[in-house]
Amino acid sequence: MVKHKHIDRICILAAVLAVLLTLALMKGEELGIPKASANPGYAERLFDDSRVHSLDIQMEDWKGFLEKAAEEEYSSCTVEIDGEEFRQVGIRAKGNNSLSLTEEYGLSRYSLKLEFDHFAEGGNYYGLDKFSLDASFQDNSYMKTWVAYDMMRFMEVPAPLCSYVWVTVNGEDWGLFLAVEEPEEAFARRNFGKDHGSLYKPDYKSLDAENYDVALRYIDEDPDSYPNIFENAKTAIGEEDKEQVVKALKVLSTGEDLEEAVDIDEVLRYFTVQVFVMNWDSYLGYTGHNYYLYEDKGILSILPWDYNLAFGTYALGMTDPIKDPEILINYPIYTPAEGSVMKNRPLYHNLMKIDQYFQKYQQYFDYLISQYFENGRFQILLQETREMIAFYVEKDPTAFCSYEDHMLAADTLEQVCMLRAGSVRGQLEGEIPATIRGQQENPEARLEAGHIILENLGDFEDLEESRERHRIFLDGLWKSE
Repeated sequence: MVKHKHIDRICILAAVLAVLLTLALMKGEELGIPKASANPGYAERLFDDSRVHSLDIQMEDWKGFLEKAAEEEYSSCTVEIDGEEFRQVGIRAKGNNSLSLTEEYGLSRYSLKLEFDHFAEGGNYYGLDKFSLDASFQDNSYMKTWVAYDMMRFMEVPAPLCSYVWVTVNGEDWGLFLAVEEPEEAFARRNFGKDHGSLYKPDYKSLDAENYDVALRYIDEDPDSYPNIFENAKTAIGEEDKEQVVKALKVLSTGEDLEEAVDIDEVLRYFTVQVFVMNWDSYLGYTGHNYYLYEDKGILSILPWDYNLAFGTYALGMTDPIKDPEILINYPIYTPAEGSVMKNRPLYHNLMKIDQYFQKYQQYFDYLISQYFENGRFQILLQETREMIAFYVEKDPTAFCSYEDHMLAADTLEQVCMLRAGSVRGQLEGEIPATIRGQQENPEARLEAGHIILENLGDFEDLEESRERHRIFLDGLWKSE
């Protein structure tokens, strides 16, 4: 028998602590305790964004891998991240036009995907299944994607983690890349918990097709009518998951009771940033893709992806691309695309037809401009990032541009964003027309931006000029092997 003069008090205290622990486990989120899945190991390691990380790709035939990069087939390699080795990692080149153009110009700086469980079942990097290495194609600033994701996170939109990485291959310098968390199982657990919903990356097989499903248009009740969604699932799905998405699209198509099918608040915050960054290689553009779709219990959300052609630098597929910086920087926030596109984008168009949602959209724009740009947050981010990566950009042997062009692009990106913020402020206050028709009828009201040269952010001429530099670097690399 246990004898202690305070035994009763000790037992009572132990019982109280047990109850508190149980409540913490059951109600942790409500009590402000983050989910374990919200803070996975990889977030504090590779995706510590306060420094430039190191990553060495170890592969016997790197030259052969590059020669077949356009096939986008996985090869096996060993990857050393910040001095820690991971074997049997799947690696392949990634991209659409960026990949084909990199090959066409005779360059070798491909964006890459690294998948830890492709060859090794259960393989992972502290809970991470896959990430990509963004090559900053047509982004001489190296910061378009970095800034866009930071804006999304600022607006509390679930966005991929990212960090800068100095990449070497078999110990030889290869270049500065942006590591980006791929939205798959680990991403879903981190953002939505272990009981998360379904994640998709809708994409077209051919731009010549109707691609109604990519545009999130309702077709009929048959899930087989939506191959561009369901064949691109990033988490395990069943027939019930498909039916939930189709049901939500049907509600969305009616333009009524949208809260039963859409996470209204999240979608409005997403479109606030999406419209600000002038990214037309997106849901609001000609292609209608480059986003992730998340569904949970019949409610749809839209998540960000791919911003190397943002900030007015996208012209692919446009028969008469707009190049006037004054038109682009002042691009209207209420009609961010031509009517023919808008009517085919129900997730934006049908929400904006409802006054209370449209007013909320305006309020989010006001918040973004006042709290991200007008209070200096953006300028601080840009300056700190420039200082962090400058050394690595200057010695980058596979860069698409010179260091001087990088500095010019970084300056241009800051000017573009601050002018864009000024134009949006003017549009919100009624000083600048916020629709395409209004600006066409009153072009003199636009904020003056004719002095901006958007090509400084990255253009095809940079690819042409980097050919010889790449050839010399590769010749030296192959001779040293």
